[in-house]
Amino acid sequence: MKGESRVIMNRQDIEGAVRRIAQEILERNANLNELAIVGIHTCGVFLAERIGAVLRRETGRDIPAGSLDINLYRDDWSLMTQNPVVRTTDIPFDVDNINLVLVDDVIFSGRTIRAAMDAIMDFGRPCTIQLAVLVDRGGRELPIQPDFTGMVTTVLPAERIQVLLDERGGRDEVVIES
Repeated sequence: MKGESRVIMNRQDIEGAVRRIAQEILERNANLNELAIVGIHTCGVFLAERIGAVLRRETGRDIPAGSLDINLYRDDWSLMTQNPVVRTTDIPFDVDNINLVLVDDVIFSGRTIRAAMDAIMDFGRPCTIQLAVLVDRGGRELPIQPDFTGMVTTVLPAERIQVLLDERGGRDEVVIES
């Protein structure tokens, strides 16, 4: 029997959240020459691209962007699967002394972001690492908090948040599944 699901963000909500996050990034980072954005595979990459597009429209400038695979940096990868799916990491710029915005779809325990920070440090030492997430569902196991958030919600431990995006054959919705 399939569990229930309910939509907590629709296409317009996601678009509004992406615009708001981009605006907050601009407000916090006055020097665009020292700004870059990196999306965490998979949905974080698509959200980073969307944020980058808004930044480009607002400023007329391309912000350096990349993608990050953190699977082999996770402290729990062997608990999840014996054969992790390794995706491409593409960071085509120097991360030293920049303000780097990591982008992910959902923050929960904080373990994904910890792994992402470890992976970034293998590329260099940014001036700052800032975190943008579409949904903060609470329930942290590590003291990691987002700087930019599209939505904060509370879900039961047995519930899961799914981010469905056009780029992955979805329909631009965020749903809670039980």
